[in-house]
Amino acid sequence: MLKSHQVSSADGTDITCPPAPVGVIEGSRADVSFIAGLLLDKFLYHLPLYRQHLRLQDAGFKLSRPWLTQLTQQAIALLEPIYEAQLASIRRSRVKAMDETPIKAGQSGHGKMKGAYFWPVIGELDEIVFPFCPSRAAHHIEQILGGAPPMPDDSAASPAVLLTDGYAAYESYAKNSGLLHAQCWAHSRRKFFEAQSIEPEKAAQALDHIGALYAVEAHIRENQISGEAKRAYRQQYAAPLVAAFFVWVQRQFDEQGFLPSSPLTKALAYVRERQAGLSIFLDDPEVPIDTNHLERALRVMPMGRKNWLFCWTEVGAKHAGIIQSLLVTCRLQKIDPYDYLVDVLQRVGQHPAAEVDLLTPRLWKHQFADNPMRSDLYKIQM
Repeated sequence: MLKSHQVSSADGTDITCPPAPVGVIEGSRADVSFIAGLLLDKFLYHLPLYRQHLRLQDAGFKLSRPWLTQLTQQAIALLEPIYEAQLASIRRSRVKAMDETPIKAGQSGHGKMKGAYFWPVIGELDEIVFPFCPSRAAHHIEQILGGAPPMPDDSAASPAVLLTDGYAAYESYAKNSGLLHAQCWAHSRRKFFEAQSIEPEKAAQALDHIGALYAVEAHIRENQISGEAKRAYRQQYAAPLVAAFFVWVQRQFDEQGFLPSSPLTKALAYVRERQAGLSIFLDDPEVPIDTNHLERALRVMPMGRKNWLFCWTEVGAKHAGIIQSLLVTCRLQKIDPYDYLVDVLQRVGQHPAAEVDLLTPRLWKHQFADNPMRSDLYKIQM
């Protein structure tokens, strides 16, 4: 145990030098508040480590950039069990939305970086994770979400739903796992939007049909309609609009002679093939009309790519996914990410492993947010 060191000054006054507080990373001179700030600057505000290093040097700190990299890796390794607990929580969600976004991670051996993917998944309790996988292969979906979910005890219970874009791998996974596969209307709308330059009149008609659906959803949102009332409202106002839209789609195939390569033909075929998935939201009030809530949450990855461009290693990409899972969930849960990180970085090492789920942002908010652990330096300042 470290002990205070006491010496006497020239005038006989005793001077006491207390030992440095024990850090969250054994043997490190970095205080937890410094580590939390390092992580937030890099992953929340997208400030690469080399810029942080320059800023610290300009402020008079003598340290190396590899040390900052090491601190980042060690701190995120401490948080990995919390990330795993959050992924387990999302897997239990009845309604999940999933997408994929590219990242350059690891060197290919030919002077280039390898292409890889984050596969963000958001659950119904406002939790999100960013699992890293080396490819866009279909088997990664089962690797992330697991196999078929357990059947509900109540036969009247609503089935589990996976909401995605039109990537065929999701349809295959849902079919094999017994899930309902809901499709995203925003992706469908995007197809017609892109066709405006070739077929402006027909594309505009499609956009008007879809816009009417979104007007129904806006009314539901503004009036905070939920549960059975939301389902009934969708059935009354949105269901006829969906039916009319698909009648219009079929009429375009019957009456028009569009080229197969036409963007409008492709847009029409896209929605016709996915009619069942695009209709699921009508019967289930918990299913969003689109994946926009997921796309808003995953913007941190494209924003990061514009600043740090790529990850040198696949381990680094995995770590980026872990920390972003917790930071973005903090935002979704309206938690101060700094308070959260300072607390859990200190708490996770002494917290019972069987109760690590209590450290996920959603549960931490109720268990510890009112009295978070503070840095020792914070206590000294107080």
